[in-house]
Amino acid sequence: MRKLSLFIAMSLDGYIAKPNDDLSFLKLVEKNGEDYGYAEFSDTIDTLIIGRKTYDYVLKEIGTSHYDNGERDVFVITRTNRPSVGRTTFYTGSLTQLVNRLKSEKGKNIYCDGGAEVINELLKDELVDEFIISIIPVLLGAGVKLFKDGRPEQLLEVVTVKTYDTGLTQLHYRRKR
Repeated sequence: MRKLSLFIAMSLDGYIAKPNDDLSFLKLVEKNGEDYGYAEFSDTIDTLIIGRKTYDYVLKEIGTSHYDNGERDVFVITRTNRPSVGRTTFYTGSLTQLVNRLKSEKGKNIYCDGGAEVINELLKDELVDEFIISIIPVLLGAGVKLFKDGRPEQLLEVVTVKTYDTGLTQLHYRRKR
């Protein structure tokens, strides 16, 4: 069965974005030639789930090729019907039904790239199998929290912990069954 993985960065105090969805704090750990395992991780997935606000931000900052590279299916979780573009589907249905359907199909793993609303809906239904969380060495004090209240307790087991010379620490956990 395919697994759903979260690969995301947050501040030490748990924020994935500053107020107004500002991701500039991620630049604190940018280093030429260092992707913190993202390319290796990308080789294990062929499906991406992303919230519409995160999708729009990345589209503006990087461009469509970051997600729809022709090698994977992209599901943008949205409340507004929009026509598909390439392998990108704007999905307005039940997120739980989508993930359960995708997990039952053949293929590589599924990657959720945020945002917080999508992640927390997945956590409420215990659908995230793997967490790869990069901790950026900064305390933001405000913004968009990665983990919100109102979800069930979930036990995790550590897979790896890596530290980098930029100060970033990457935690890799798997959900215990």
